[in-house]
Amino acid sequence: MEFFNDATVMAAGHALSTLLQFNRLIFLVFGVMVGLAIGLLPGIGGLTGFALLVPFTYTMDPYAAFAMLLGMASVITTSDVIPAVLFGVPGHAASQATVLDGLPMTKRGEASRALSACYTSSLMGGLIGAIILAISLPLVRPFVLSIGTPEMLGLTIFGVSMVSALSGNAPLRGVVAACFGILVGMIGTNVETGQMRWTGDLLYLQDGIPLVPIILGIFALPELCELAIRRTAIADNIQFSSRQGMRQGVTDSLRNWFLVLRCGGLGAILGVVPGITGAVTDWIAYGHALQTSKGAKESFTTGDVRGVIAPEAANNAREGGSLVPMLSFGVPGGAAQAILLGAMMVHGFIPGPDMLTKHLDFTYSMVWSIALANIFGAGLCFLLSGQFAKISTLRYTLILPVIMPIIYVGAFQGSRSWGDLFVLLIAGVVGWTMKRLRWARPPLILGLVLGTLMERYMTISFVRYGTEWLTRPVVMVLLTLAALVFFKPLFNALRSGGLARMRPSGKIVLKLEDLVYVFFIGIGVYMLVTAQGWLLMARIGPTVIASILVIAGTLSLAYKVFVIPAQAGAAKAGGGIHMDVSSDHGEKLSNKVTLIRAARFFGWFVAFLVCMSLIGMIPTVPIMIMAFMRVEGGESWKLSLILAACVTALIYGVFDQIIHIPWPSSLF
Repeated sequence: MEFFNDATVMAAGHALSTLLQFNRLIFLVFGVMVGLAIGLLPGIGGLTGFALLVPFTYTMDPYAAFAMLLGMASVITTSDVIPAVLFGVPGHAASQATVLDGLPMTKRGEASRALSACYTSSLMGGLIGAIILAISLPLVRPFVLSIGTPEMLGLTIFGVSMVSALSGNAPLRGVVAACFGILVGMIGTNVETGQMRWTGDLLYLQDGIPLVPIILGIFALPELCELAIRRTAIADNIQFSSRQGMRQGVTDSLRNWFLVLRCGGLGAILGVVPGITGAVTDWIAYGHALQTSKGAKESFTTGDVRGVIAPEAANNAREGGSLVPMLSFGVPGGAAQAILLGAMMVHGFIPGPDMLTKHLDFTYSMVWSIALANIFGAGLCFLLSGQFAKISTLRYTLILPVIMPIIYVGAFQGSRSWGDLFVLLIAGVVGWTMKRLRWARPPLILGLVLGTLMERYMTISFVRYGTEWLTRPVVMVLLTLAALVFFKPLFNALRSGGLARMRPSGKIVLKLEDLVYVFFIGIGVYMLVTAQGWLLMARIGPTVIASILVIAGTLSLAYKVFVIPAQAGAAKAGGGIHMDVSSDHGEKLSNKVTLIRAARFFGWFVAFLVCMSLIGMIPTVPIMIMAFMRVEGGESWKLSLILAACVTALIYGVFDQIIHIPWPSSLF
């Protein structure tokens, strides 16, 4: 504790006074504005932001340079809630959980309240992360050094166990979806053996399927498809004026201050662990809020404000926590932080003890940069949130043509090849089908993110420690927690006598929707069989996961077909809690109309791809926007031309001229 002395206080004070000088503060504000802009664009994450700004920092004053870089990185997760809340489109992998309650709030006309709650909890979470960073830097060294691959494996198993919390009343369905996600994540070259797994002759698959197009396909396209099916505005009316909504959102966050504190602390702790990304942190925070908040099981996913507060507090706090291993040991938490680490070393700052002694004032300037960036970022978002909330009342023919091209460009950032767009389309169809048939999508994404990590950590743990890794204290605690979380629904059923109320139905009830089970089980059997010809280390993971998928899918299908709750009857067999955004407006339409409109929506997607393959991305954007607006909505030529020109100019200016994205190849 001798670290916390007068020298520390003086270093922190000197760092703040240095950072508040105008010539440095202006760069911090500029970084914040870039970060907010990046957060608004689906698929464009912190990696792009760092790649964009780092080259300009090499000749800058280091305090100003890192104020700008950290200002940018700290607020991406503040503004990415805007597309998540308004359209159900995750602006970033870390805003997926925010969709579950943010979008239903928007549909109720409470967009300004949801956005305000997001900004307030993001601000509080970011400040918690900065405080934890400042306090923990000198104390965390023994803790981080004790984290080995067995502990990382235990943490990923705990993360996957959250599937049961995210699967509502159908935990076996959640296991099936999670296993499917893990298997999709295993496609590509096995790192340990070099074995090609399910790649066929496609070069695109050899490096694995990128996460960005899958996330946008599973979460974004189904929500936009629902908008096209309903053919109405997202919200029919506004419940709050922008000022009332903002005030209510702030009040909600302050009233739930203990939830913000818990999730902020959880996010910061998870940020310290290398490899645990924002895509995992938000689900763990959401699952924690679901398990611990009063009445959450009935109200979450229907528009409960706590469902947006929890993940946003955790995500912004994570940014501060993730700097701890980087500054202490030079261990970056991901590709974006690796770029930041490289920039630090160019400026002559070597991670390690020197950052806590010789360069202590510079270290604290990074802490202050995160804190000030969150304050500026939340302030700017508050100023604009009232206007953003009004977007939810626009006609769907004005929203879809703007959002869709940006999603295509965002998905193309996966590996910058045509394969990303095909993956986006396939994932979109799978995601919409799961949404319509009440299959929770969060487990699939969580399995996709954590599956590859789990396999890698399991291989290293067994090779290095044998079975002794199971006896390590931290691992035992994490595995016990995972078991408690995973089996909690079963314990609850046993305690309430729920299993005794189940009886054979006496008849077989097969429905068309049961084909989803056949699809997943079929995929599991195919992957299980094909994996048996591989090298031992390459087939262990797929064999275990595919077997679990087949067993869980078969049990769940058998339960659905042969057994019904004695009290509720077959009609309610699929009822109860559904841990996903429901298709609440579609029930007014017949299945035939719904399918025709969904086919038209995906038909426009295919038409976009065909046109792009012929004449390229930029010329395709205005053509398809005008065609969609004229054909689907009968909009005027003048309005169609103006909107098409504005969107094309935005895409060309930002993505072509500023970020310099290489576009998909075309025939002409």
